[in-house]
Amino acid sequence: MAEELAESLLSSETQLVPSFQGSQGRAYLFNSVVNVGCGPAEERVLLTGLHAVADIYCENCKTTLGWKYEHAFESSQKYKEGKYIIELAHMIKDNGWD
Repeated sequence: MAEELAESLLSSETQLVPSFQGSQGRAYLFNSVVNVGCGPAEERVLLTGLHAVADIYCENCKTTLGWKYEHAFESSQKYKEGKYIIELAHMIKDNGWD
């Protein structure tokens, strides 16, 4: 993630859920993010099944950061709908979280 957006990507109400897998390794699931744009949704087969996801990107530098879960086809995965995955490779550790 671009350094200038390290503090502005997550809102104060954001909840962090660790232990997710992105395409480039470890990732986090967030309830909400700010300063990101969203591409068109497409169906992808992920480790947990078929999902409709949309890539998310930094509004400033246009770097792809992860994706937004638009729809989960498996009932056990419905809790992800409307949430965001950001890959650790695109994050800067700033407040002591892993």
